[in-house]
Amino acid sequence: MVRIARRSGGFSANLRSLKMKSLRRDTHEPDESRPWHTPAMCLSARFAICEPELRMSTLQNRQFKLTSRPVGMVKRSDFEFVTTPAPDPGRGEVLVRVLYLSLDPAMRGWMNAGKSYIPPVGLGDVMRAGGIGRVVASNDASLAVDDTVVGMTGVQDYAIAKAKDFTKVDPRLAPLPRYLGALGMAGLTAYFGLLDIGQPKEGETVVVSAAAGAVGAVTGQIAKIKGCRVIGIAGGPDKCRYVVEELGFDAAIDYKNEDVRAALARLSPKGIDIYFDNVGGEILDNVLSMLARHARVIICGAISQYNNHESIQGPRNYLSLLINHARMEGFVVFDYAARYPEGMQALAGWMFNGKLKAREDIVDGLETFPDTLQKLYRGENFGKLVIKVADE
Repeated sequence: MVRIARRSGGFSANLRSLKMKSLRRDTHEPDESRPWHTPAMCLSARFAICEPELRMSTLQNRQFKLTSRPVGMVKRSDFEFVTTPAPDPGRGEVLVRVLYLSLDPAMRGWMNAGKSYIPPVGLGDVMRAGGIGRVVASNDASLAVDDTVVGMTGVQDYAIAKAKDFTKVDPRLAPLPRYLGALGMAGLTAYFGLLDIGQPKEGETVVVSAAAGAVGAVTGQIAKIKGCRVIGIAGGPDKCRYVVEELGFDAAIDYKNEDVRAALARLSPKGIDIYFDNVGGEILDNVLSMLARHARVIICGAISQYNNHESIQGPRNYLSLLINHARMEGFVVFDYAARYPEGMQALAGWMFNGKLKAREDIVDGLETFPDTLQKLYRGENFGKLVIKVADE
């Protein structure tokens, strides 16, 4: 049986603006197309309308749909902003009111046609995005109305999916946006990428690009927890101060105002043991030229290349891998899905003990999505970039 939310601002608020579709008062008209449409669920005696009908007739779902493959920087014209009735959960599904959306560099790649680690977003489909929200209707015993869940919601007000595709979280343990950042996919990406591929050892020198971003900030802090010396690369003096003074990095390089290669040579005279790459391009080349023997280069992303009009710039200094007996390996966090509980437990423990800090950059309004996404690729966000869709 579908369970329906009666939250303030949901069912009860919609009741005030109700357009009556039925004048039933003491009888119930069954609807065979809806197996949950039963006398027990009908509110006709009190409100002269069946609650599922009320929800379906009043909940409006704003959505951003991808309508063209971006060329260069993603633009508002690449999307269509539409409003449709909220969907109705089928067997094993839940309907989730999206509260916050995660904006991630990978979204740009999801818009491109061609082979990748995940199918591209189809033209005409709701733009793919992770999100956190609350269950407003459930047709699965594993999730109840008012449960807080994270998962792939898409850029919209209401998401519908199989209950098994969402993960329940406790909203009392951390601010909700944190489950999209340090306690979510960003944190898990840093955890598995650094520890499984980088395999840091105490005393090694670790360099992290996009160090003030969602993944980079967590990566550097985990490296410090493991006893490494950590150098962050970030854009602007404020971000550099943040990674050193707030996050505890040993040093930071401002790529917008410094010679990155010269700064790396000064700060890592014995070479770089681990490089966690989030940007690609020229910075990757600079790091490759300064690898220590048996270095590990972790390819997480290449945000500097995602909006190129031309082909992606590959590494020119790759022979350094040969000379230094080094290794370069890419990864996708989805490969570690079976081990997410392990990562979440470690991240939450470090945060509880004050060893892991996080920062979110929150922008209000679903309607801002295309412009806010550009902010990510221009490097204007400070911390994990999140859109607030609705009040908690």
